[in-house]
Amino acid sequence: MEYNSQLIEKKWQNYWAEHKSFEPSEDFTKEKKYILSMFPFPSGRLHMGHVRNYSISDAFARFHRQLGKNVLHPIGFDSFGMPAENAAIKNNANPKTWTYDNIDYMKGEFKSLGFSFSKTRELATSDELYTKFEQGFIIDMFENGLLYREKGLLNWCPHDKTVLANEQVVDGCCWRCDTPIVKKDMNQYYFKITKYADELLDSLKKLDGGWPKQVLTMQENWIGKSNGLEFDLFFDENSLSILDNEFKSFDVFTTRPDTIYGVSYTALAPEHPIVNYMIDNNLLNHDGKGLDRIFQIRKMKDTSSIDRQKVKVGVPLGLDVIHPLTGKKVPVWIANFVLMDYGSGAVMAVPAHDDRDFDFAKKYNLEINAVINPKEGEHDFTTSAFTDAGVLFNSAEFDGLNSKKSQYNIIKYFEENKIGQKTTNYKLKDWGVSRQRYWGAPIPFVHCDSCGLVMEKKENLPIALPAHVEITGEGNPLDKHPTWKYCKCPKCGIDAIRETDTMDTFVESSWYFLRFCASEVNWEKEAFSKEQIKYWMGVDQYIGGIEHAILHLLYARFFTKVFRDLGYIDFDEPFDNLLTQGMVLKDGAKMSKSKGNTVDPDAIIQKYGADTARLFILFAAPPTQELEWNDNAVEGAYKFIKRFNDRSSNIVKTDTIPLIEHTTLSKDEKYARKKVYEALVRANEVYNEKYTFNTLIAGSMEAMNALNSQNNSDVWSEGFWILSSILEPIIPHVCWEISSENFSLNNLSSQKVLDEVFVEDSITLGVSINGKRRCEIEVAVDESKENIISLAKEKAGKWLEGKEIIKEIFVPKKLVNLVVKG
Repeated sequence: MEYNSQLIEKKWQNYWAEHKSFEPSEDFTKEKKYILSMFPFPSGRLHMGHVRNYSISDAFARFHRQLGKNVLHPIGFDSFGMPAENAAIKNNANPKTWTYDNIDYMKGEFKSLGFSFSKTRELATSDELYTKFEQGFIIDMFENGLLYREKGLLNWCPHDKTVLANEQVVDGCCWRCDTPIVKKDMNQYYFKITKYADELLDSLKKLDGGWPKQVLTMQENWIGKSNGLEFDLFFDENSLSILDNEFKSFDVFTTRPDTIYGVSYTALAPEHPIVNYMIDNNLLNHDGKGLDRIFQIRKMKDTSSIDRQKVKVGVPLGLDVIHPLTGKKVPVWIANFVLMDYGSGAVMAVPAHDDRDFDFAKKYNLEINAVINPKEGEHDFTTSAFTDAGVLFNSAEFDGLNSKKSQYNIIKYFEENKIGQKTTNYKLKDWGVSRQRYWGAPIPFVHCDSCGLVMEKKENLPIALPAHVEITGEGNPLDKHPTWKYCKCPKCGIDAIRETDTMDTFVESSWYFLRFCASEVNWEKEAFSKEQIKYWMGVDQYIGGIEHAILHLLYARFFTKVFRDLGYIDFDEPFDNLLTQGMVLKDGAKMSKSKGNTVDPDAIIQKYGADTARLFILFAAPPTQELEWNDNAVEGAYKFIKRFNDRSSNIVKTDTIPLIEHTTLSKDEKYARKKVYEALVRANEVYNEKYTFNTLIAGSMEAMNALNSQNNSDVWSEGFWILSSILEPIIPHVCWEISSENFSLNNLSSQKVLDEVFVEDSITLGVSINGKRRCEIEVAVDESKENIISLAKEKAGKWLEGKEIIKEIFVPKKLVNLVVKG
């Protein structure tokens, strides 16, 4: 049977589509398996990173179908977003047309790769039905105080001309286009994610063992819970006169109250209200240079992430505050390492006991006041900060206390004297979801001069986007639309203005996994039902990139907890197990169009076939590691599949797996069976525990080689029956073709591992002379020690000539060592 990948693959892809082979059953008594990949943005073409992601999920789905489980393996498209709008501007196209044309093309690519996705549950998050259900959820969240609108200083991307959430700012730049962000004061809608900060943190423990520890740590650090002391720093009289008594103090938060006596300066974020006031009222006394430096600091990338290795930059404000315990004056600076969105945007600085503060103090020649000594030895505070635990000194009544234990005493002192209090702070801030663009889900609110901010009525949903819109790249197209935004107030009926901001696309991806649970029968009626959710959730295996560890995964966890509290569901974590696949590289770099190092999956399919692409991508490296593209390895994958197909001609066609009397087989035949069943054992381990598809494929290749070394047709047939089942999740087309020609594709749930194939008739032992391995002997498993040593002497005879054996060492099932002299 000659291997023709084009004919075979089209044949089976059409068969699967015609027979709806991959649709989940409505029989909720069956054991279920929900396998999900993070869905793609419809950019127009798949890349090899997509192929890797979906090859992994498809292997899981096909494996569990073979075990007789009810498998939900859906796919959709994260189709709203700025890239579609930018493409519309560039190509003078409508974003919706551009998006859905790309979706159609990518669906064809999915089919050409043989991915076993459910067709009846496909979705795009820009579908009006999806928007309708989502807008209903948004209204419910607003009614329950989980969504609010207020003015604030926001992250603004000048290139994309939209607001970004804190999580979408990476090193001071837009996460998509890498443009440095600026701060802009404007109204914004927020999800109250901070209400769930403690629960989001605590429930990470439930995911330990199912999620990579790296992801759990990243989420824990992003939530950033810290306990410490909060207190006010009051300005001295001269500073009050400079500020015209507009500000009398500002508050600071510290996790190191034990260092309070070491404060030698304080620092404000460059966007702090006090800084803004001084700029607006021309109170900076720096001959104009100070103002320029402040604006430079605001533009610096590292204002969004505290990186102690980067250069520290500051501007003195000419103000002083009074130390709350010593009464001494402390200068106030602006510093690039202080974040406006963490704490109050102000910090107390202790150069002697903080590396960041030390670098800043050394640069600007500020005092370094040491207050903690090492428990043993001394520390040179002129060269570096001492940041470990130690013993307090120069700290008044707290001298001699252990630095860690003293924190309780110092906080207690502040609280008893009503000058401060114990406080818990979080790095996590409420999630800003307003975006100033056209191609997004409209926020279902109306602005009424009489009623204020009013929710749209649910019976009027969805609030859909206008079909015709002019997109120029300047401002929000919805705000400029001649008719769309004008409406009647849902509450009083007078003329009103519809909200023109659209939602952050991460909103859509925060609940799509629940939508997939809705059956075809109820698809139009409801987002999902409690019965469906109870059966399918949680997602048994979720697959996606590590780059989504904070944004998408944190938001999805938040939405799940919100939906629980709103009564939609009765669980609080969506993804039971998470696999984060590594990137696909070429020439040592991540594949990207800008680098010119991409590999087109279509070209691989045309030349070698989809099974080759799938086999290579799963064999080249463990799924969690980076994968380096290798053209020679792709060729090798193709040759293995062709050889596997060609050797199937040795199979004796049968409706049942052959019955083999193992004890009557030759040594080569027994070895071949053993390698086949070793691969079967490995399959169960790989899909349920290790995910190392590369080792499973390697084991299958070893089994193939062992089958080639013997000629028993029954052993051939049994081996191919089992190997076809093992490899079907990885190279499905050729396995279905082989099975259709020779036997029914085996159901792994009925294939038992036979202990008899692992029983060894003989074993191989190493023979050493004075500890140096010289040869090997093969002996019966139950051979006596005396016969084994005798055979070892005979086999090693040439190394024993003229020598006296003074000791015989026998390690059962391992080795014989003969100690000689002479």
